[in-house]
Amino acid sequence: MSQSTQLQTHRLTPHAGRRVLITGASLGIGREVARLFVAEGATVAIHYSRQIDEMTGYAGAAAVLVSDLQALSPRSVGLDVDLGAPASGAQLVERASEALGGVDVLVVCASTQMRERFEAITAESIARHARVNFEASVEMLQAALPPMAAAGWGRVISIGSLNQTRPDPELAVYAAMKAAHHNLIRNLARVHAADGVTLNTVSPGLISTPRNAWRRENLDEWHDIERKANPMHRAGCPEEVASMVLLLASDAGAFITGADIPVDGGAHL
Repeated sequence: MSQSTQLQTHRLTPHAGRRVLITGASLGIGREVARLFVAEGATVAIHYSRQIDEMTGYAGAAAVLVSDLQALSPRSVGLDVDLGAPASGAQLVERASEALGGVDVLVVCASTQMRERFEAITAESIARHARVNFEASVEMLQAALPPMAAAGWGRVISIGSLNQTRPDPELAVYAAMKAAHHNLIRNLARVHAADGVTLNTVSPGLISTPRNAWRRENLDEWHDIERKANPMHRAGCPEEVASMVLLLASDAGAFITGADIPVDGGAHL
């Protein structure tokens, strides 16, 4: 293969050979991240929870996605893991490493979000948020980072939220956990900067996903929400977030670490 042909191939498949684990990937942003990675040459392990998909009315979503991914990347797999269970984060990374032969890129997209008035917050709600949105990530990072550092290359991208800095009154615990998560990412970014491993947060604003489908049942109300959400007066789409994730995992993002990058239509301004 000539040098020019190799260059062209790299441009078309910049993530060829990369082994990617994406949590919370059966729907929404995670799903589009998986699709883009596979389209650009990666092999992907998508994490999902069959129980949660069934509870939210999306039974079988992961199976459909895995089938689509395997059409381009036959070794891609789906991993059904409940991140609410102790030690599940480490177990997930172990299973993904066994399936893919290792994990080069970790995208932390899974989270739980419960809307509740502050006075109605319970110990159970706090524990659930902390377990899924923070503790499981600590376990995943403890398992994934040492092999990345040993290899001299790795990428971790966390899907944060505009709520990290602009909390919603009904999302107090969720916002606090997202802020804590980014603090963790910054901490570890400094630790591993010299190892060829970068860690960053991508923080979406209003994005049209299955999670907020209930808001679109009344289109007039939804359009009003969009107008007030950001200076662009529209919701983003999952692909716009996913594209930033892939940039950070690519050679173009090699000198970016510890950052919190908003993808929010200017809502942070």
